[in-house]
Amino acid sequence: MENAIYLVTLVGTGLVVAAAFSSLIAFRFGAPLLLLFLCIGLASGADGLGIQFDNARVAYFIGSLALAVILFDSGFGTPLKALRQAAGPAVSLATVGVVMTTGLFGVAAYYLLDLDWLESFLLGASVASTDAAAVFFLLRAGEINLRERVRSVLEVESGSNDPIAIFLTITLVEVIAIGAHPETKMLATDLVLGFLINMGLGALIGVLGGLGIVRLVERLQLDAGLLPIFVLTLSLMVFAAAGAAGGSGFLAVYIAGMIAGNSDIRAVTILKRFQDGMSWLAQIIMFLVLGLFATPSQFPEILLPAVGLGLILIFVARPVAVWLCLMPFRLPRPEVAFVSWVGLRGAVSILLAITPVLGGLEHGRLIFNAAFIIVLVSLVVQGWTIGPLARRLGLIVPARIGPLDKVELELPGSAHHELLAYRVVAGSPVARGERIPRWARPSLVVRDGRSMRFPERGRLQAGDNVYIFVPDRYPRLLDRLFASRAVVDPEDADFFGAFAVDPARPAEELEAAYGTGLDEEDRKLAVGELVAQRLDGKPEYADRVSLGPVELIVRDVDDKGRITSLGLSFEPTAPVARVPVFLSAGELWDAVRDLVRRWRGSAKGAPEPAAAGTAAAALDEGSSPPETDAHAQGASGNA
Repeated sequence: MENAIYLVTLVGTGLVVAAAFSSLIAFRFGAPLLLLFLCIGLASGADGLGIQFDNARVAYFIGSLALAVILFDSGFGTPLKALRQAAGPAVSLATVGVVMTTGLFGVAAYYLLDLDWLESFLLGASVASTDAAAVFFLLRAGEINLRERVRSVLEVESGSNDPIAIFLTITLVEVIAIGAHPETKMLATDLVLGFLINMGLGALIGVLGGLGIVRLVERLQLDAGLLPIFVLTLSLMVFAAAGAAGGSGFLAVYIAGMIAGNSDIRAVTILKRFQDGMSWLAQIIMFLVLGLFATPSQFPEILLPAVGLGLILIFVARPVAVWLCLMPFRLPRPEVAFVSWVGLRGAVSILLAITPVLGGLEHGRLIFNAAFIIVLVSLVVQGWTIGPLARRLGLIVPARIGPLDKVELELPGSAHHELLAYRVVAGSPVARGERIPRWARPSLVVRDGRSMRFPERGRLQAGDNVYIFVPDRYPRLLDRLFASRAVVDPEDADFFGAFAVDPARPAEELEAAYGTGLDEEDRKLAVGELVAQRLDGKPEYADRVSLGPVELIVRDVDDKGRITSLGLSFEPTAPVARVPVFLSAGELWDAVRDLVRRWRGSAKGAPEPAAAGTAAAALDEGSSPPETDAHAQGASGNA
């Protein structure tokens, strides 16, 4: 008995260590890390090393707890800025998009697999949600600096679409089980009411739980080593309480994490580091357990139809659902195309596919095997193509700041202050003599192993270690002062323009200098106001607006979305890839309006208005009209 305990511990820890080491391969080659975790689990299972594990309840229990930990960390790391920026599109994708994907995929599954309609939709619900861990690991591993709007949509969607997919899956399992026992009936009103209760209770308990976590952390003076464990345990209590009350525990724990992460909670740096490690551990354990539960020898009999379904999900179901959901929001077509492609499936899909097995459904194992193969197809096909596609669509932008060497330290007895340790980087503003604000005067400077007070140190030099005591919500200015230049090569210099333009200057000066063709109304605006107007009032870092022979580039915006810096370029932007589909409702309206104008002009024998002709020609070529083209051209300097 004692030897068995040691053997199980040795094998389990060995698998975790192997999965951790596999991250080196993933970061080196940009491979989907979660695919490696799955493969390690498969190689160790019944058809590999021979580890027998076929307990569906244990697998589902472990996977559910791991997913709760991951969702709390996802919510904790979602800033309110990203939520405000992407709330509409992301919530649409996480709700209506999941239902649409389920329906479209279910139709294909009915004709390709030996399943009835409800079982086909059950498989669709299992693979309808995206995997946040898979998406954002690939973005980090590939060092992809995406436009903020696209990143925010993907982040919020992937963190919030799991509860809907879970509800659909569990409900369909119950409906199918009831069909096997006709004495029980479930009405459509029961399903709608159950959905509202499930989501409503989950949201309510999540809000109360998040506020409770913040309150307890502030009131209880716990040891720094115990505090992260306390918060993690409270998050699991929120998850369990919501589930026990009939609500969505996964929605509750995500909302609780979001509330806690966006509050002035004590020791936020310690909590983030601990939760990041726990999230990695949860992902490794979940993928290893799901890989062990699978039986690859059963895959060949459904391999071809399952691979076909995976391709249908990637190329048909997900793109159609994304296009319809994002149509009202007038996002540029390259961004919509990228969001539709970055719909990686992962552990959640496999975890949900266990529920038919738990429910004792006749084709439960077939549904699980099909979902497993579909996840593998998604990780293989989409996993290695995210970076190249982002570059092709012109969605990669240079980093706002260059390399930064910084450490954040929480100080005992100081609830809302941090000690920041910066190492001065060669070429940074402070190394070039830039003044440090009074509110952030360094407490200590260490140079060549010698400590000195800030007034004694003279000018800061590259290699100095500077210690600054500041509030934890310090402005981004400090990072920019201590970072090397973001523009480090000629390509980036070309990207941001030949020189800077003051956003407060009147636009009529541009017209006088370059003949941009502005009308009387536009000339009365400030340059920044003109650019913001051309971008539908939502300017973003790296947006570009063409004005006749010149192009204005948004170099920076403040926290309220106002343009603070502009660049001007005389060189035309390299064209981004044409996206002939994914027209938004606004673009469709513009196209119809322009066609009406052209028809009226032709009927009167008058020449077409220049703007209308340009917009129609742009649509005919598969590019965006002038109002939206500035979005679509985002970062094409690197394309």
